[in-house]
Amino acid sequence: MRFISTLMLFTFVCVAPAAVHGQVLSRRDMSLQLARTIADAAMAACQKDGNNVSAAVVDRSGDVVLILRHDAANPHNAELARRKAYTSRTFGMTTIEFRNRTAGTSEFAGQRQLFDVIPLGGGVPIRVGMDLMGALGLRGSPTQEADEKCAMAGLAAAGTLN
Repeated sequence: MRFISTLMLFTFVCVAPAAVHGQVLSRRDMSLQLARTIADAAMAACQKDGNNVSAAVVDRSGDVVLILRHDAANPHNAELARRKAYTSRTFGMTTIEFRNRTAGTSEFAGQRQLFDVIPLGGGVPIRVGMDLMGALGLRGSPTQEADEKCAMAGLAAAGTLN
């Protein structure tokens, strides 16, 4: 009996500290409502300039929350918008910054080979304070810079982001 008591005490002493050091993570994440607000505002900004775009929003894990495609947008634009959002979320920067950082013989050029990553402008990270909680990607404007400009307008419409 004494052996069992000693064994139980030893088990408690070894296991208890592990439980004490664990913690619950509290994170901000992308809601569908917020994603819709951002995407609608970005698409409206592009449409004001005469551009019919597709928009994609991904959450903190890079998973799709929302994809919207204008009736007149080209079919491939939705996929490019998704990949821009994914790239922006993955690297925590605009895709124009990513494009420039990985260009040519940069030491980061190999990052362009990662699955679903695309070095085209139009993706912007979505932050609340320092918390990276997702990204927005747009495709359909005549230039990558125009896609990014509209994406920034979408973030501005959401208020306290970035």
